[in-house]
Amino acid sequence: MELREIRDRWNDVLDALLATDRIAWLAFFDARLADFDGTTLTLDFSDSRKLGAAHEYSAARIKQRQLLISIIKDLLNIDVEIVEK
Repeated sequence: MELREIRDRWNDVLDALLATDRIAWLAFFDARLADFDGTTLTLDFSDSRKLGAAHEYSAARIKQRQLLISIIKDLLNIDVEIVEK
């Protein structure tokens, strides 16, 4: 799978995340998909950091990362690692 294909389905991933866990959705909804090398999906949160500390969910992302990985596996049938940029 290529990055473009993941981008095309990203709203489906986010919808499933929201249906499963609203905190997880809040942690990842503003991620930009920066890169995918076949195993590692790089998420960019630099735009969200511009909005200030009230919008900083990095601690929640650490706790919720496994749920995102699981939903990506279920919907897109790929195994990924998640890293942040």
